Amino acid sequence: MKPIAHLIATVASVAFATSVIAAPAPATNEAPDVLVKRISAEVIDTVKADKDIQAGNRNKIMDLVNSKILPYVDAEKMTAQAAGRFWRQATPEQQKRLSEEFRTLLVYTYSGALSTIKNETVEFKPMRASPTDTDVEVRSQVNVSRGEPITLNYRLAKGDGGWKIYDINVLGAWLVETYKGTFTAEINKSGIDGLITRLAERNKQLASKPLNAPKK
Repeated sequence: MKPIAHLIATVASVAFATSVIAAPAPATNEAPDVLVKRISAEVIDTVKADKDIQAGNRNKIMDLVNSKILPYVDAEKMTAQAAGRFWRQATPEQQKRLSEEFRTLLVYTYSGALSTIKNETVEFKPMRASPTDTDVEVRSQVNVSRGEPITLNYRLAKGDGGWKIYDINVLGAWLVETYKGTFTAEINKSGIDGLITRLAERNKQLASKPLNAPKK
């Protein structure tokens, strides 16, 4: 995916009130489209108003991601779906470590994108779902200052803790499916432990770079 796609997926979800105020617990009675709209607006407004975040302040960006985005993302479900059939073959300890490393990768992915927000706006489409649905898709598009609007859709599932995002579609590609191919290739090559090691190495690399460093 293009860097802007990762940016928009991060901001409007997932996502994902300021970095010095603890985020409230996810509301169990909040409709999924209302939830995504609220979080999207809060995160975008926070970034646009904070010069430190725009300059790549690591602590503030990481705080924003952890407090405002991740509580509304089901990272374990995303990991399980990305791992596919291999998830059921993994031991509980391997599942735990894989989820932790993937969650960390998501944090760095989201954090690296937040500092690049400029003048993007989000337009949501009417949601097609019934009140009894527990798995829905929220559709939107991101309007950028230059170029065509970017299609951005979210999949959310309702559990005991309310609605949570478990997949994002940017420019026609679902995030989980994108990672699934990478996960499968690595597991076939070096097993589940090999994938965990690869993710851990990648996270160490990201931790040593500025959050707004150019992607290679």
